[in-house]
Amino acid sequence: MTTPRPSHPSPYAVGDLQGCAPSLEALLAKLPSGLPLRFVGDLINRGPSSLQTLRTVHAMGPRAETVLGNHDIHLLAVAAGVRKKGKSDTLDDILTAPDCEDLLTWLRHRPLALLENNFLLIHAGVLPQWTAAQVIDLAREVEDQLQGPNWQGFLADIFGNAADRWHDGLRGIDRHRVVVNALTRLRYCTVDGVMDFKTKEGLGKAPDGFMPWFDVPGRRTGDVTVVCGHWSTLGLVMRPNLMALDTGCVWGGKLTAARLAQDPAERTVVQVDCPQYCDPLA
Repeated sequence: MTTPRPSHPSPYAVGDLQGCAPSLEALLAKLPSGLPLRFVGDLINRGPSSLQTLRTVHAMGPRAETVLGNHDIHLLAVAAGVRKKGKSDTLDDILTAPDCEDLLTWLRHRPLALLENNFLLIHAGVLPQWTAAQVIDLAREVEDQLQGPNWQGFLADIFGNAADRWHDGLRGIDRHRVVVNALTRLRYCTVDGVMDFKTKEGLGKAPDGFMPWFDVPGRRTGDVTVVCGHWSTLGLVMRPNLMALDTGCVWGGKLTAARLAQDPAERTVVQVDCPQYCDPLA
């Protein structure tokens, strides 16, 4: 007689926190205790409690994993002294904390993408030419740089809007810029994968010739479920092959968690209302 394998509970994926620690605590109180959690990046910045939020996720240990978002990478660059703080940044509590170095070391060792049980977790988007396996390989190239001895120099060179399209011949820093821009900043692109970084509005506001990255015909990650955040004006989108979970917590929207179940009908959504800490029109 064979003993049945124990069934492992499905993780919940959580949308952008952006330093909203009270909302995270309220959400955790509504979720089943002890279940694994996956965060889609932007743990910090703009909200009032970046340090507390980072400490909370860090303290979860192996229960929780997060991919890096654009605000997380921005924090690392500011801490490295290669980028200036923005006027809306709420990073000082992290940068002056006694455990700052430990938290930043943990953060820069987080992945840029995760592929688990046919779910691909990234912060923003993926280019239509990339398969899920390719996304993981490209993300690891960047992760190796962030986790290496010259991570500060890497961050000094990684930012820039000119890196707006992929081709297989890209090498070096140009290649890595495109990967970072796609995985942490992408909203709209063309059928050929040219990225737009200016438009932040939701569906129906695409520039001429552009469309939401997930609506590009023939997108090669259509065979997995992509789980992402980043796009607060998009709101919650739940499709069989897409779970977009940024519902504007820091703007006074909601903080969202969704169960990563194989059956789309079982992808339970849990939300909490959030105080408004920032004016999206400011």
